Amino acid sequence: MAAIPPKEGADRPEISLLVTKPPLDILLCAPRGFCAGVVRAIDAVEKALSLHGAPVYVRHEIVHNKYVVESLKRKGAVFVAELDEVPDETRPVIFSAHGVAKAVPAAAKARNLFAIDATCPLVTKVHREAEVHHKRGRHILLVGHAGHPEVIGTMGQLPEGAITLIETLEDVAALTPPAGQPLAYVTQTTLSVDDTRGIVEALQARFPELIAPHKEDICYATTNRQEAVKRVAPQVDGLIVVGSPNSSNSQRLREVAERAGCPVARLVLRTDEIDWSVFGNIRSLGITAGASAPEVLVEEIIDAFAARYEVRVETVSTADENVFFPLPRELRDEAAPTAAE
Repeated sequence: MAAIPPKEGADRPEISLLVTKPPLDILLCAPRGFCAGVVRAIDAVEKALSLHGAPVYVRHEIVHNKYVVESLKRKGAVFVAELDEVPDETRPVIFSAHGVAKAVPAAAKARNLFAIDATCPLVTKVHREAEVHHKRGRHILLVGHAGHPEVIGTMGQLPEGAITLIETLEDVAALTPPAGQPLAYVTQTTLSVDDTRGIVEALQARFPELIAPHKEDICYATTNRQEAVKRVAPQVDGLIVVGSPNSSNSQRLREVAERAGCPVARLVLRTDEIDWSVFGNIRSLGITAGASAPEVLVEEIIDAFAARYEVRVETVSTADENVFFPLPRELRDEAAPTAAE
């Protein structure tokens, strides 16, 4: 017997279209994101644009973050690889937060460029340490990563051969320093605290008279962000570091998370880089941001997860930061000289 269809207008069972999102606990690392040196560098470009108008030239990326660089481009900053790409001597040119070799400001002076140095003061501290060691007749060992702008800038403070770069424990074992010269070491400011400790301990074991910095060279922001990740990483199913792939401190945060026991850690700049095959079925997530990543990108990542999960956000704080660096002298007040003066 055929089924009799219900009469028009007859009651039908209601079908619920409500889809319940799975829960997700987000542990937000603090401190995270911009450090004082990055804030100073970005503010330097924006203040130069305010005082002198566009264009303002910037040698290399002011900080290692594509979002920040593109934002400054829209405001009138022009990024160049070298000073010979600056076509107009009357316009300001800014050196990035990573620092530059001495040859760069010398070249700017030779062309009579209006140069503004936005090097992070903590990087400048390492430069000064290296100069002092050199003046006292010491050979300097620089613990860092070859090719990083900060390392290039630090090695460029002194004559060729005055500094030996140390990247790995194998470099320590193979090191043959100049005979008869005392040794001192400095480090890149954005390294892994644990990796650097191991290399320094190996150096000290080989060279007991090795002279250390008066104060740790790895910057406060790098250390604080790594400590927060160490706290969060063992508690979550996955962790996202918001930052650019060419950011040393962001890469180190990812490595720290993996070593601290996080099952999966990824470096992500924007939401379109989230691998949902990895993060689409988790119950807890850690989020941090490298020192050159703005908070707006963290919020964007949280929103992307909130679209798929019922999120509960908790901040895990391991330190309070209140460090402030003033702008470069040329930009500190409205009476700053114009580029043409």
